[in-house]
Amino acid sequence: MSEIISREALLRAVDEWLKQGVPVLGPSRINDAFVAYAPLASSDALALDGYIHPRNSIKEAVFPKHEKIYAYHIKGSGVELEDPERSVAKQIVLAARPCDAAALPILDHVFNWDFKDAFYNARRAATTVVTLACTEHDAQCFCTSVGLGPAAENGSDAMLLPLGDGTFEVRCFTDKGRELFAGKTESSGQAAKVPAGPPERLDVGPITEFLKDSFDNPIWNELTLRCLGCGACAYECPTCHCFDIVDEGNAAGGYRAKNWDSCQFEMFTMHASGHNPRARQAQRQRQRVMHKFSIYPQKFGEVLCTGCGNCTRNCPVSLGILNTLMDLAAHLDTTGAK
Repeated sequence: MSEIISREALLRAVDEWLKQGVPVLGPSRINDAFVAYAPLASSDALALDGYIHPRNSIKEAVFPKHEKIYAYHIKGSGVELEDPERSVAKQIVLAARPCDAAALPILDHVFNWDFKDAFYNARRAATTVVTLACTEHDAQCFCTSVGLGPAAENGSDAMLLPLGDGTFEVRCFTDKGRELFAGKTESSGQAAKVPAGPPERLDVGPITEFLKDSFDNPIWNELTLRCLGCGACAYECPTCHCFDIVDEGNAAGGYRAKNWDSCQFEMFTMHASGHNPRARQAQRQRQRVMHKFSIYPQKFGEVLCTGCGNCTRNCPVSLGILNTLMDLAAHLDTTGAK
């Protein structure tokens, strides 16, 4: 037996959660060609089909673009510090793509490695993630090449699998997921078939090995020549997590804040002396690829990529991780490099 929920019942549940004051983040159709994860004002805004992947990721639910760390006030010749409110309200991420949810366990490593980020952990604990299994894919999807798939459970508290008749099988994986759907599903003999994912587009193993000794390889100048350094790839990536810490305020006081940043920006590695160890865009793209498929795997044992394809979809020159990896794979086949 399985548990199912109709589309209508799911939408009623959304309105119920919102009425209770629980924020719900889900795919919303901004216009005919643009779907993005956004806070829902009502269930009418929830988009459950008609697109491949939202233009952004769900990482903002646990890692905001702008986050105040503490405030400071100038008092005479001294400075007073004020900690922010640490309590975080519960929130729901609904109908997330499995490749987006799979990024959360990856980010857990980063924010709990040598320092435990209390802000991130509080949001993570307060967030219930419900994924929607993918029934379609496009040429940019490559989740199956990084060990995932259209119904991967990584990072999900519960998953909705379309049954094709306007209903969804509900699979709960954690207590948060079971609590969220308690009393909202019906038992059924129907069971969803796990949809087929994209074909495996490449084997990342040989590429990861090649990257260990390819820091000075001239291939980077060829592969990344068209990169504009706009940072769209990093901002829409579910696993990119670079941030800067700045003071914002005036002579009377202000606050220290954490803001999203990107290794693709020229100023990211600019030293106070004026020296920049990554002065060229090819070096910055090399950093992005090596971090995801060499540096991070050596540290945490998994790649820093879920194969969502958003970096290519949002790139104004159609670069993206997949195209770069496939060019690297072609280079290895041609040269026999190890």
